[in-house]
Amino acid sequence: MNFGEELIVHRLKAGISQRQLAKEIGTSSQNVSRWENNVVDPSISFCVKLADFYCISLDELIGRDVKGRE
Repeated sequence: MNFGEELIVHRLKAGISQRQLAKEIGTSSQNVSRWENNVVDPSISFCVKLADFYCISLDELIGRDVKGRE
């Protein structure tokens, strides 16, 4: 799964629209759409806002599984 798809999965799990997410994290719904369609990547500051909003780690946000690593 790519990053945009991960973003869609988290948003749908939260049961919110792109517009609602954009309002919650202080951006436009156009930006959310661009992120979800892999047109551009969100800045690290928006990644932090997204992870905080979903109450997940940055690794979880991007679909990175680090379990079992030392």
